[in-house]
Amino acid sequence: MGFQRKKDLGSHLFGENNYMKIVSLLPSSTEIVCKFGFREQLVGVSHECDYPVSVKNLPILTKPRFSPVESSHEIDNSVQNLLKKGLSVYEVNIDLLKELAPDLIITQAQCEACAVSLNDVKEAVSDWVGNKPDIVSLEPNYLDEVWSDFEKVGKKLNNSESYFKFKSEIEQRLDHLRHNSQKQSKKPSVICVEWIDPLMIAANWVPELVDIAGGINLLSKPGSHSHIFKWEEILESNPDFIIMMPCGFDINRTLEEIEILKQKPDWSKLEAVKSNHVFVVDGNQYFNRPGPRLLESAEILFEIFNFNEKKVKVFENSWIRLEQ
Repeated sequence: MGFQRKKDLGSHLFGENNYMKIVSLLPSSTEIVCKFGFREQLVGVSHECDYPVSVKNLPILTKPRFSPVESSHEIDNSVQNLLKKGLSVYEVNIDLLKELAPDLIITQAQCEACAVSLNDVKEAVSDWVGNKPDIVSLEPNYLDEVWSDFEKVGKKLNNSESYFKFKSEIEQRLDHLRHNSQKQSKKPSVICVEWIDPLMIAANWVPELVDIAGGINLLSKPGSHSHIFKWEEILESNPDFIIMMPCGFDINRTLEEIEILKQKPDWSKLEAVKSNHVFVVDGNQYFNRPGPRLLESAEILFEIFNFNEKKVKVFENSWIRLEQ
């Protein structure tokens, strides 16, 4: 498809129909682009982009340099070894990227272990001749920064209206959730596990989601990066709830490794275990992605904190209670 390129206040306008070819190298940004109504202008995605379902048919531009089917311990070792050697964790298909000739590439600069980095993308397009794509990099740590990235993408798409419409939805749903969570007689203490071996506690925006849903997040602070904890620290904190949300794992994948925790010393003595308040959520689809469905993530936590077997489960297939 031919079109003439123009510039307007740092954003692209294309052809008569303002058609923009977009490559998204993040599952979260793919969701943002689709949420704003630009699914048909996506021409390529990452190997992890799987929502909405329609994006699965798009050309895939990345692949990991490790086996994602390994155990969490083996994956961590592989990633750390790559980083120590100064190698990228993910590989970009440069030839295919050139062939697709996107006008906009969305990537990230937050975590080299999670997705293709900004440097990877810059290197991939460094020797292009003629018109080079516009590159936008997302790097959220707090919830407010997640929402700000939505606005950044909206501006790049010349469609701030979609962002402000969604912003109104965000405010309404989160205010409603905060209002309902304040009705709880007691706020439960919560630990959210982001990796099993080595043991890591979720940080970044997750503590804020816990707070909005009516819980007290333990061992990690909003906006900080996740890091390794000793098992003794978990025992000492003795949370009311344990939420399992390993990065990139769905529920079944997490259940494959749950025995690693259940075999830890004094696991059965934890308050969350004794009260059957250990839950497994789909971290890959919800909590790990700084995208539109973080709203659902907060609502899932609220549903878990107010768990009642007699209540209708709203978020089917997104969480389960771990049977002891």
